[in-house]
Amino acid sequence: MPQPVRDRFDDVPRTSGRVGAHRAEAPGMNGWAVLLWSFVAALILIVVGIFATLVAQQRITLFPVAEESVAPAPEETGVVDMTYSVLVLNATPEDGLDAQVRETLINAQWPDELISYGDAGTQDFAETTVYYVSDAEREAALGLADLIGGALVDQSDIYADPNDPEQKQLVVVVGLDRSSAQPESTETPAE
Repeated sequence: MPQPVRDRFDDVPRTSGRVGAHRAEAPGMNGWAVLLWSFVAALILIVVGIFATLVAQQRITLFPVAEESVAPAPEETGVVDMTYSVLVLNATPEDGLDAQVRETLINAQWPDELISYGDAGTQDFAETTVYYVSDAEREAALGLADLIGGALVDQSDIYADPNDPEQKQLVVVVGLDRSSAQPESTETPAE
């Protein structure tokens, strides 16, 4: 058998009886420290992941934009002008609501001869509304709406008198919001 060739490692003195590659444990690392660092790293990754998800879903805003403060619009107030004639129409199935509004106006010192009332052509008008014809009558309509306990105000020429376009008239249409009676339902109850 041939003799192996000598190299530089053959001259290294042998201090231990072990031959071959052996790995020793790293000094200063024990199992509990490794476990603790693993938990800390996992916790950091979870928190960063949740935060990134909330930012991506826009549930958290990193740099909020300052909102411009907008001054609220001043509330319109009306003027009670008792020189207007008032027509009160009951547009509900409950009788007497037009007379109640008339009595409210009379109790507020509105001249009795300027108030007329009656039933409207419909019984399912949703909200009580004060109608006026021209822009100049808006404040008087707002004042009347406040006087009867609040109502919508709308401009419309549907109630204008074609024979006397200069007549100062406001129209109150009493709606279901003032009625305790409900409109008759056309549906049959389920059996």
